[in-house]
Amino acid sequence: MSDSPYAFDVTADTFQQYVLDNSYKVPVLVDFWAEWCAPCRSLMPLLAGLASEYNGQFLLAKVNSDEQQSLAQQYGVRSLPTVKVFRNGEVVDEFMGAQPESVIRALLEQHVERESDKLRSQAMQRFEEGDVDGAMEVLDQAQAIDPDNPRITLDIARIKLQHNAFDDAEALIQSLPMDIREEEDARTLLAQISISRSTLDAPPPETLREQIADNPDNLKARLQLANLSMVSGDYETGMEQFFEIMKRDRAYEDDAGRKGLLNGFEILGGQGELVSRYRRKMASLLY
Repeated sequence: MSDSPYAFDVTADTFQQYVLDNSYKVPVLVDFWAEWCAPCRSLMPLLAGLASEYNGQFLLAKVNSDEQQSLAQQYGVRSLPTVKVFRNGEVVDEFMGAQPESVIRALLEQHVERESDKLRSQAMQRFEEGDVDGAMEVLDQAQAIDPDNPRITLDIARIKLQHNAFDDAEALIQSLPMDIREEEDARTLLAQISISRSTLDAPPPETLREQIADNPDNLKARLQLANLSMVSGDYETGMEQFFEIMKRDRAYEDDAGRKGLLNGFEILGGQGELVSRYRRKMASLLY
């Protein structure tokens, strides 16, 4: 072990305790290194210095890959140095090579909890309990102490979305830097806004199903049913209706079927059996 409380050596025997268990509390950076590796020797003091500076907001675990070959193989380490970020027992990020301090700091900022993040958690808990005003008040406090935290803006947009303030929610997201807008959370919110906006004047699902049964080419009813289904969490029905629209008329509402499927993929995180199935079905129509 190291003299620092935030940096330490780990082995296969102590990996569970010092890396996996601790990763449920704070991020743990695992530095895979070796004595013969010159870049490793330049990177390690930089990481150790950051661990001290962040004062326990993340932990640094050092793995001698020559001595702990089983760990290096288990986590797919193919070059040194390799640094993997563990959170909640899993690898959530990584980099290879002796990166400059600016790159490492940028990575840390994505995973280290800020004071404003604690306020964000409190705010969203209040929101889930129905205290919208209280949630917004706490988010305002978070934004005051950390105006550069884009997650606060996304939380406010999420609340706006739930209250059908679609234009306000979209404007908030579009105000963020491009790299943030391209992250999964922002893309998912934009997809939810696009779909939710289309449900405001829709008849009940039972009425729409009757309309579709009477006229299978009623694409307006199919689109409304698809959007309502996605908003209510019935993703399979929503995806099937989007696919039917795409199959029957690619030009309808400016290719609404294909766009709806793409929004559905975003909402579902771009993975899973349902996404894979409808990606294949969509590709079969396109190609």
